Order: sequence, then C-alpha cells, then structure tokens
Amino acid sequence: MSQGSTPAIAFTIDSLKLGGAERTLLRWAVWCRDAGWRVVVITRKGAERDAYPLPSGLIRRQEPRLSSGFERLGWWAFPARLLALRSLLQEESVSIAVGVTVLPAVKLLLASRGLSMRCLVSERNYPPARSPSLPWRWLRRLTYPWADLHLVQTSTIGAWLQRHCGANRQLLLPNPVIWPLPSHEPVVDPESLLPEGVPVILAAGTKAHQKGFDRLMPMFATLAQRWPHLRLVLLGLSDQPYQGLRQQTWLRGLLGDDADHQQRLLLPGAVGNMADWYARADLFVLPSRFEGFPNVLLEAMAAGCACVASDCPTGPSDLINDNQNGRLLAHDASTDRWIEVLEPLLCDASQRSRFAQQAVSVRERFGETRLRSTFLAALEGVNHG
Repeated sequence: MSQGSTPAIAFTIDSLKLGGAERTLLRWAVWCRDAGWRVVVITRKGAERDAYPLPSGLIRRQEPRLSSGFERLGWWAFPARLLALRSLLQEESVSIAVGVTVLPAVKLLLASRGLSMRCLVSERNYPPARSPSLPWRWLRRLTYPWADLHLVQTSTIGAWLQRHCGANRQLLLPNPVIWPLPSHEPVVDPESLLPEGVPVILAAGTKAHQKGFDRLMPMFATLAQRWPHLRLVLLGLSDQPYQGLRQQTWLRGLLGDDADHQQRLLLPGAVGNMADWYARADLFVLPSRFEGFPNVLLEAMAAGCACVASDCPTGPSDLINDNQNGRLLAHDASTDRWIEVLEPLLCDASQRSRFAQQAVSVRERFGETRLRSTFLAALEGVNHG
C-alpha cells in the first residue's frame, strides 16, 4: 500500500529516553502499526538519546534543526520551529497526531493549526505537581481546548485539565501492562550484584526527587542497622547531571558516611531486564511525591511483587487497595511510619506472598487487549468524527 493510501499517525515527544511516557508511546505506536496505520514517531532529540529500540515497521523522524543563526535566537526562533514541524507533518501526510507530554503537545497543536488533521494530547503526570514555565502554561491554556481528544490516565488528572485548561473532550486511558514483561539491553543480572539469599528492597525510576528516593535514605539507614544483610536497589538513575543535580551522588550524600550502608545501596543505572529484578525483590517500594499512572508500580504488581506505595497524586490509589493487594501509605507518611510498615513485611514471607498473589490481578484489570481496543476505537472515532 502506498504512503498516500495508508492512514498515517504521528506520535510526538521530546525523546525516547528512559521513562514511562516513552514506553507507553511505543506501545500505542505498535498497536497502530498492527491495526494497519503508517506510524511516524517524531522526536526533538536524536536517536543517540534513545533508551528503547524502535519497534520494526515504525518510521523515526527528528524535528528539523534550524540554522545556527536561528538557534541563537532562543524563544524568538519558536515560530520557525513550529513551521519546521508543520512542514514535517505535511511531508508525512499525517491524518492524526498524538502529542505526548506538555511541550510536544503544545507545539503540535500550534504547528497543526489550520491543517486537515486531528490532534490528541496525552499529559503524563499530575499537571500541578510538575508545572511548566509560565510561557508554556499560557500556551497550554490557549491550545488545549483545540485538541480533538485528551487521553488522561486518571480521573483526577482529567478533572484538573478540564477545570484549568478547557480540556473537555477526554478519554480515560490508564497505562496498559505488558505481560510477560519484555527485555532489552542493557541486561544486568541481579545475581551478579547481589549475594545469594540477601533480602532486597527495590525501587525504580529516573527522577529521584519525584520518586521520593531521598525519603528512602533515612528508612534504609535505620533498617540496615537492624538487618545486616539487607540491600536497597534503585534502578534507572543515571549519575549524569539531571536538572543540575547528580542524583546518585545526592542520594549517597543523604545516606551518610557509614561505609557498610553505602556498600549495600546499589545503583546499577538503567537495566532492560526489569522482570529479573522484580523477581529478585522481596519488596517493591514507590515513595513518590507525585505520579501520573506509575508504570513501575503496575509492572511490579504484574510481576508478583509485594508493593508499598505512597498515596500521592495520582495513580497508586488506582492500583493498590490498602492491605488487600499491597500497602498504601499517606503521601506525607513519616520515616517512622514507612519503617513500621516495611519491617513487618520483611519479617513475614506469608504476608508478602498474600499481597503478591492479589497484586497480579492488574494483568487483567489493565490488560493490553482491552485497552488496545479502547485506544484504537477512540482513534477511529476521532478520524471519522
């Protein structure tokens, strides 16, 4: 089938770096590919930033770079960037485009204004918890009512977007869980870093402050004194500067000077074999300050982990019923409260097993088959609306 006769859908995002938004975008893209769409993934940054392999059959495009003269203009070059993106969308004959996260969504809505194409928007966090700079907030308020549909992860996010951004056309679409969990490079064997049989508390994420990893340091310092073999493993963190902060260095500084505790805090960075790490964990923890719909918690539950999470805005309460399929702590729970919950679970394998057995029900509740049908039906409705 030729390019002209095959419906084209584009997904726009800043990059395919490590993260839940990127994984979800690629899953949606695969659904569209399998449904017969020609799929274009458009990123601002190049493939050298990718953490995930591009699935076969997808077209990868990078937003056109401006001349060095334009680049030096900063914000004044913004209209030129929009025109370049508009030209790319027209070149690919896109009939539907999905902007994922705030800045790509705003740019998409502006660049496509007046074109005969439909636009969808997908915020990936609780908006007031991670607000963009003032110009972007203004542009979001201006452009979001233009979207043909907003894909929202939770009803709380949807209500906020409707109230503050005029996002009235919405579809509640939580993240799907892919089971069995796929694996990709880099593969890091847990047994290569962990002594046999030691208890393990696992957490995962790329943004230490959002995920509340700093909250884990005093908890671990206390538990490590009582549990001489306990390990805390934090996956996904790079020690390259993120917003000016070396996250691994920051966390180690918070943990203190005890050499034994430092040795038992493991920071392997990004790993592509998450299922192996979920299987090795005794507990999975998510002390986040805010979320959208946490993929790592969803995956950990699907993998049969006993999970403990903060009842932050938003997402964990959509997944965990406290004391039924895990533990859900108040978003402002103290260090002592976290220890009160974690330590008995470390002692009680039967309780961990009970939570794990109930947790795997997310495979059905958020299964790919049902959510795939909902997503594709929404696209068809927008395309022919």
